[in-house]
Parts: sequence; C-alpha cells; structure tokens
Amino acid sequence: MCRSIKTLRPPVTPKVSEEDVRAAALQYVRKISGFRAPAAHNREVFDEAVEAVTEATARLLEGLVVRGQQGAPTAGTSSRE
Repeated sequence: MCRSIKTLRPPVTPKVSEEDVRAAALQYVRKISGFRAPAAHNREVFDEAVEAVTEATARLLEGLVVRGQQGAPTAGTSSRE
C-alpha cells in the first residue's frame, strides 16, 4: 500500500513527466483515503481527487523557483524569477 512519493523538483528529478505527477497524486490519494483501489461507489470521488491533486502538483512545480538552478522556474513556462 505505502510506497514513497519521490521528489519531483530539480535537481532531485531533472525531468518530470505528466505520468510522474499523476503517479505521485495517485499515491497521495491512496494514502489519505486508505484505499488502494476504491469500491465502485467511491470511484468517482477518488478519481476526482487524483485529478485535483495532479493539477495542483503541476501548478506547484511550474511555479517553483529553485535557487542556483539555471532556467528557473523548474517546470513549465511560468516566468516568476
């Protein structure tokens, strides 16, 4: 059930895919809910939570500025420097 969620920001993880972000979101929702796979009556809310966490994580990674890293911000095209 419990697998560590890896750090997704550079320099720890230089290239982060959408799949990496979604996998981390899925692990988070599994941990919080206590379900590896939800019952049919919980599937919709479970999937919505995974999507919401995926989107929030992507926004976070796009907005992060890591000191000492060229090309900051760390992901996406945000220009907060």
